[in-house]
Amino acid sequence: MTTVKFTVSALAVIAASATAAAARDQIRIVGSSTVFPYTQAVAEEFANQTGAPAPIVESTGTGGGMQIFCEGIGENTPDITGASRSMKKSEFDLCVQNGVTDISEALIGYDGLSLAVSRANELDWNLTLGQVFLALAAEVPQDGAMVPNPYRKWSEIDSALPDTDIVVLGPPPTSGTRDAFVELAMHAGCESIDEVTAIAEASGNEDWVDENCSRMRTDGPFIEAGENDNLIVQRLNSDPNALGIFGYSFLFENKDTLKDVKLNGVEAGMETIASGDYPLSRPLYFYVKNAHRGVIPNLQEFVEEYMSENALAPGGYLEERGLVALPDDERGALQESVVSASAKLDVTE
Repeated sequence: MTTVKFTVSALAVIAASATAAAARDQIRIVGSSTVFPYTQAVAEEFANQTGAPAPIVESTGTGGGMQIFCEGIGENTPDITGASRSMKKSEFDLCVQNGVTDISEALIGYDGLSLAVSRANELDWNLTLGQVFLALAAEVPQDGAMVPNPYRKWSEIDSALPDTDIVVLGPPPTSGTRDAFVELAMHAGCESIDEVTAIAEASGNEDWVDENCSRMRTDGPFIEAGENDNLIVQRLNSDPNALGIFGYSFLFENKDTLKDVKLNGVEAGMETIASGDYPLSRPLYFYVKNAHRGVIPNLQEFVEEYMSENALAPGGYLEERGLVALPDDERGALQESVVSASAKLDVTE
């Protein structure tokens, strides 16, 4: 556990800095592109219900949002950051270093990482995680060693796959979606290949998978498309043979033009994500800077709206946008702790 002590004078400086934030009359939110549409929906609902200025919501990516959020407290720093993974210890340490020591963590629900393709593509796509790894990894196994990825077409990986160029658009390294994709798809796909398992075991290195299966290829077939997932959607609609990686909510909202690529034979959907049957399921979070509550106008009320049953419960307006709701007991405990700011975040590993 991390314990931080401040002198009276240091606390006074922090309090004065937070009080200065009252000069700003709009809530400021940064973070994950996947959490962005949910937070934007809450912002719109909050403004419509209260008449208060709508919060400013920026899609900066999970990693970028953490960096900005942890810069300190006061009017020049954001009040909330969204994340498609939990806060890392290094990020928490940065927050503490800069005086952001009182943080509430909210696990708002679950999402799936989707692989999608245009409906103009007539094929019924179904990839294994092993095939995804072989298509996108910087290095792949051949003849008992890891070599630079030679595959340019899907059919070169498996003759049953389309004889088209591998073109996959996805998030940059600063994105929590990228972190989750590497862990859930690349690592799992890597470990599903017998030849890779043999190489890893022969190395005697327990961290072999992390060290050798995390890098995405940079020679063309994988394209980093930035933090704006809507740009990926637009590209898929203009290129029927391209695949895209983004949160399930973007597939959910664009089902009129996009379709799912099954993974290990399982479609991405509310039920498969909630059950864990879909292999790329993940939790979504936001983090509140508690020093700004009671200082930034309407911040507490906005948090209450985000935690409301109207937003988070099954059938709520966030589920309508693709969020998979938490079970009732977990959701109730979350709402109580986040609204009251009673559960303080402490990241120890």
